Amino acid sequence: MDKFIIQGGKKLKGEVNISGFKNAILGLIPATLLANDKCIITNVPMISDVYILADIMKKLGADVFLNEKNNSIEIDTSTVNECKASYDMAKSLRASYYLLGAGLGRFGKSEVAYPGGCDIGSRPIDLHIKGFEALGSSFKIEHGIMHCEADKLIGDNIYMDVTSVGATINIILAGVMAEGKTVIENAAKEPHIVDVANFLNAMGADVRGAGTDVIRINGVKELHGCTYSVIPDQIEAGTYLVAAAATEGDVVVKNVIPKHLESITAKLKELGVEITEYDDSIRVRGNKKLNSINIKTLPYPGFPTDLQQPLSVLLTKANGTSIVTESIFEGRFKYVDELKRMGANIKVDGRTAIIRGATPLSSTKITATDLRAGAACVIAGLMADGETEVHNIRHVERGYENIVDKLKAIGADIKKVSE
Repeated sequence: MDKFIIQGGKKLKGEVNISGFKNAILGLIPATLLANDKCIITNVPMISDVYILADIMKKLGADVFLNEKNNSIEIDTSTVNECKASYDMAKSLRASYYLLGAGLGRFGKSEVAYPGGCDIGSRPIDLHIKGFEALGSSFKIEHGIMHCEADKLIGDNIYMDVTSVGATINIILAGVMAEGKTVIENAAKEPHIVDVANFLNAMGADVRGAGTDVIRINGVKELHGCTYSVIPDQIEAGTYLVAAAATEGDVVVKNVIPKHLESITAKLKELGVEITEYDDSIRVRGNKKLNSINIKTLPYPGFPTDLQQPLSVLLTKANGTSIVTESIFEGRFKYVDELKRMGANIKVDGRTAIIRGATPLSSTKITATDLRAGAACVIAGLMADGETEVHNIRHVERGYENIVDKLKAIGADIKKVSE
């Protein structure tokens, strides 16, 4: 087990480059199954989730080459004959369920173990099933394995009862080679859905309307390989924006799409943080005096649930009382107990956290309970005086590429130590 040791109280200053979007690449890699050809993906974040998914693709029979020096991955799926992912392959990665849609689209059949991932609350797959069945597939779970099978996939109109990113992507993957036209209504609109659709279109698919609440897919008979670059990671970018503000720093966050970050930059401005936007970068300058604010997490373009935990740490510095409402995942407040150990004054009532600010954090040993909670713990360590130890950092490394080196480059005193 490894841990981070952070000497807090230092202002972050300088420039940080944002990596490719974790949530996008985890959809793109399974999508390569549909090509039956070689795909080259660039701007790939070298994080543990990517390594795990690349290993799954190898075990399925794909020829995979990860180039860490230039952040690219080459995947040739012409050697894959079926899509079967065992429990050992899928247990630690939520995104493994995208193999269901991709395998169904390519082979008309897929078998994938029920997925793992962060324990942040209920994440049912009933909408995925509804979409697959609408396209003509059967679905069952036996011995922990999800089975999808269809003699022929035929396009249909699918209405999503609840907006779901995972189900939207999975239905797109299954529908791109279905016969006829598929329409997904009340679709999720997140940027990585657009990225998956653009990737599929580069392979010869006909997906229209991604980024809106109605996606139309005209089925095609086959797809081909392509070269594609992943969009920047809006959640990583938002995390560094918050970290700079939390340390009263002055940081330029580079290689971003500012439009994707409007919900977080708007809240930082409301707090009293100075934000300057450029074409592909954002400068954040912290302020000693911060205003209390209220936040409610919502599907895109609302405030992202993945940034709720990092921003909540910053709210412990704000004057007055802030209220944070988590409407996406009910288990996203588990990290609060760690912040309380550092002196934070936070009361959780169901899906709402009441944060009484202007309470300095003190250094201690804390544990990351999930990926974004781990980012929150790191920010808390940067804010606190003295030495903070962050344990269970495997969660952090699932989603943040070279976080230690990036933070050190902008003035943080942080190191990774093996226990």
